[in-house]
Amino acid sequence: MIRFTLACESGHHFESWFPSNAAYDEQSARGFVTCPFCDSAKVAKAPMAPAVARTDRGRPAASSPSLPVPAAPAETPASMIAEPERQLRALLRAVRAQVEASAEHVGERFADEARAIHYGDAEGRPIYGEASPQEARALIEEGIEVLPLPPAPDDRH
Repeated sequence: MIRFTLACESGHHFESWFPSNAAYDEQSARGFVTCPFCDSAKVAKAPMAPAVARTDRGRPAASSPSLPVPAAPAETPASMIAEPERQLRALLRAVRAQVEASAEHVGERFADEARAIHYGDAEGRPIYGEASPQEARALIEEGIEVLPLPPAPDDRH
C-alpha cells in the first residue's frame, strides 16, 4: 500500500492510501479520487518526501535535527465520506426518525400486524418493524402495501 498526500484545485490537502501508483492513476482518471472537503475531482499528488529507512548508518543521535513536517491545514479533519454521501446519510437518518416518531414499532410481529390492519381485524395505523424477505414478498403478493425502511447509516458501523 502507498500513502499519497493529495491536493485539490482549491488547495485542500489530504492523504489517501492506494494499492499501487497505477491504482491511483486509474482511480484518478475515472474521477473516483475526490477531495473530502469540497468534493472536487481535480486532485493531484502533492510533493512529499518518501520515508526510507537507512541501514548503512547507525541510529541517529537523539540531538540530530529532524526534517520539518509540513503543518496540516487548519480546516476540518479529512473524512473518507464525500459530501453527497454525507447528505444522503443525513436524509436517511431524517426519514428513519420521522417513521419512528409517527409510527408504532411492532417488532417481529410486523407481517401479522400488517395483515390484521389490511383485513380490518386491527385498528388502521402506521406501523414499522421487522420482516424477512419471504414475509415481505408474501405481503406484497396479498396486495398489502409495504415499504422497506433501510437501517440508519450509523447502525452498521
